[in-house]
Amino acid sequence: MSQIKVGDAIPSMKLMKSTSEGPKEVSTDDIFKGKKVVLFAVPGAFTPTCSAKHLPGFVQNMAAIKAKGVDEVVCMAVNDAFVMGAWGKDQGVGDDITMLADGSAALTKAMGLELDLVPRNMGVRAQRFALVAQDGKVTHLAVEAPGGFDVSRAEAVLAAL
Repeated sequence: MSQIKVGDAIPSMKLMKSTSEGPKEVSTDDIFKGKKVVLFAVPGAFTPTCSAKHLPGFVQNMAAIKAKGVDEVVCMAVNDAFVMGAWGKDQGVGDDITMLADGSAALTKAMGLELDLVPRNMGVRAQRFALVAQDGKVTHLAVEAPGGFDVSRAEAVLAAL
């Protein structure tokens, strides 16, 4: 598929979320319908830039992001729900950020935002990106250049809201 763009609908898919009762399936329809949502994706939980800058930036800027009318902030990676849950606990996200696992990269691929790291023995991952969606439609999309960390950081998303 070609890359999702502003005006497109978020694909209807199932993802996994870590809960106190174990992994729980959640649908993108439930996450995005009728809400203003910021979704940012990272190549991998517990990786250097993702753990030192990307996720912490959203934790630190949560009040300002919510003040812009955002109903939910979602962090997604091509990892399993256990890893995403552990990473969220490690980063102290609490209930502020929904940590979603796209374990098989199904949503990532459906949005055309996959990153092929198979040659580096890391599988298929999500590109580093951030988007804003209103009632399931993309209103802002920022995809990083390979190795970049600029347009998808919390401060850049905040400026775009």
